Amino acid sequence: MPEQATEQPGTKQPAIEQPGTKQPAIEQPVIELAGVCRDFPAQPPVRALSDVSLRVGRGDHLAIIGASGSGKSTLLNVLGLLDRPTSGSYRLDGTETTTLREAARTRLRGERLGFVFQAFHLLAHRSVLENVMLAEIYTRRPREGRRDRALAALERVGLGHRVDFPPGRLSGGERQRTAIARALMAEPSLLLCDEPTGNLDSRNTEAVLDLFDELRAEGLTIVVITHEQEVSERAGRRVRITDGILVEE
Repeated sequence: MPEQATEQPGTKQPAIEQPGTKQPAIEQPVIELAGVCRDFPAQPPVRALSDVSLRVGRGDHLAIIGASGSGKSTLLNVLGLLDRPTSGSYRLDGTETTTLREAARTRLRGERLGFVFQAFHLLAHRSVLENVMLAEIYTRRPREGRRDRALAALERVGLGHRVDFPPGRLSGGERQRTAIARALMAEPSLLLCDEPTGNLDSRNTEAVLDLFDELRAEGLTIVVITHEQEVSERAGRRVRITDGILVEE
């Protein structure tokens, strides 16, 4: 009579996958840099980014810290598809960007990225609402419904009561929130922020950082370039760039 196999105490039999079952999908990172270098022509050439690798998942809040001249602005330009790396790979939402033609890069930038800068770049002669609506001027989104989308974006950042104000009547924090609303109009996958609190006092800085927390909780991925400790400490992750070399903290 054949001997019957028995399971020994403490051992675990391998799981048998049932026909038709699927393994859980691995979520694609929003940002995936691999071996990225950026050289600028000079004698000798200047290397601004050196073998940079970075993965940023959906809903992450990442702070990139670095001194002036460290390469953080170059890294921001690469992430924002404003500059191409000399070598390496940059995938944005799974799309390899380094091989795209310029028109495709421009389209991807408009559809997937939102930008927030230290200077708010608001038009003084336009209302808050009009400044936000202008975000869609160079996109392929239909004109119909633009006002409603802008109103929804302003409500999202807590400025529904300021829609008819000119930027000059807003506080610094309100102007920055207007700029964030404008960046949200495209419903981006990634919000890139360059020193977003550099022109704000401590109270308005806190309000903007609270807004970032709310947006991240909604699933938006946020990358902030900063030299301010308070701003970097509010991020879920921190990386430091020094002489073009990126290190996780």
